[in-house]
Amino acid sequence: MKNLIVLAVAFICFSTLNAQKNEVDFNATSDLKMKTDYGSDNPEINDLLSFQSIDYMKVDFSGKDLKGKSYYITVKEIWNGKVLRDTIVLNSKNLGIKQFETINDSILSIKIIARHTDNNLRVKFKFPRFSVTKDYEATGSEDYSLRNLADESNLPIGYHEKFYFLAYILPYEREDGSKSWCEVGTSGDSIEQWGEKFGIEHYLLFEMKFE
Repeated sequence: MKNLIVLAVAFICFSTLNAQKNEVDFNATSDLKMKTDYGSDNPEINDLLSFQSIDYMKVDFSGKDLKGKSYYITVKEIWNGKVLRDTIVLNSKNLGIKQFETINDSILSIKIIARHTDNNLRVKFKFPRFSVTKDYEATGSEDYSLRNLADESNLPIGYHEKFYFLAYILPYEREDGSKSWCEVGTSGDSIEQWGEKFGIEHYLLFEMKFE
């Protein structure tokens, strides 16, 4: 029952904030936009995702200047407020297939699938023509939640600067025993200080850049 309550609170928090779909222009000086769809349009599929504790989102970046750009995603593994590792998830220039090195349209579509398994977090980035799956060490907690930071905290995105993209987080645990993911995800841009500010033991912080 405890796990069911935790999942319900996480879903209510996330779906209320995002209303399942968001399309926002985060940078007034750029035409780059990001649209995020959470979960599936099929309620039965959403039931299965919830039952299996799978986070699933679809992200579309769009902008006339996307065409011809390469891109990369990095991840910081943060334990007890310290960045222990900062590694590359993928760099399109290093995929080894020339046609995948740059974006050939004005839209880049990414599906992100994530799940906690034992003491690991598995994250899959699925692009139209290839996918990348990574595993990261984690605590034994079942309370991890994948958040779209740029969307949830209305953080800036752009073509030329690295920007905060996703975070895979544990909740803030209040003194009364309740837990909050939204309080963490909407707390602004002091993201690397979450461990100290909220007492979060571990989380993953994904960043992205177009070049």
